Amino acid sequence: MNSPLPDSWQEWLGAEFEKPYMQVLRDFLSAEKSSHKVIYPHSSDWFRAFELTPLDQVKVVILGQDPYHGPNQAHGLCFSVRPEVPVPPSLVNIYKELAADLGVEPVNHGNLEYWARQGVLLLNTSLTVERGNAGSHRGKGWETFTDRAIAAVNEHAKPSVFLLWGSPARKKKALVDTSRHLVLESPHPSPLSAHRGFFGNHHFSQANAFLEQQGRSPIDWQLPADPEASVP
Repeated sequence: MNSPLPDSWQEWLGAEFEKPYMQVLRDFLSAEKSSHKVIYPHSSDWFRAFELTPLDQVKVVILGQDPYHGPNQAHGLCFSVRPEVPVPPSLVNIYKELAADLGVEPVNHGNLEYWARQGVLLLNTSLTVERGNAGSHRGKGWETFTDRAIAAVNEHAKPSVFLLWGSPARKKKALVDTSRHLVLESPHPSPLSAHRGFFGNHHFSQANAFLEQQGRSPIDWQLPADPEASVP
């Protein structure tokens, strides 16, 4: 595949598309499509997180695992769903923590583009998944690419905040220079684990406090009631 990345990421990640692991990944995805398997999200959204959040504007990185595997959910941003889709349970819990931490009012949609356009990189570690088969594209090459993306933020972005929720995300701490960036860790917001320490982690207020200490504008975490109003 030719690099589909916007210019701000191209300098640091464009060469990844010529590497052997990417050819292996490309062949795997082609074979999956040839087998008539449905892949989420649509290929036009695989790099949506990079399109909405230029590298030089990154302020916060939130890491997910792989995209939602139900119909019409995934659109390239971790934890986010298309406007017409019910809010998934993990995102419901994120909204609960936001309300408790900052008094942010929950909305009745799950479109997080408003955050992405402010500098919140909503990055899944695997960018595709087979319909109805969670984790099906792990270990196929995406993690190598997204690790390079994390490294690019670490090396080239202004001091930023990494929100690492759950064991897979927390392993990425090794890629981050904690003398420059703030890393905040907790259990995952899934209903299976949120009560073990995600609730009450105050990550959102801590993130904004760090950004302001660095002379950067804080994130407006209050999503608009209209899911299409994604421009802050």
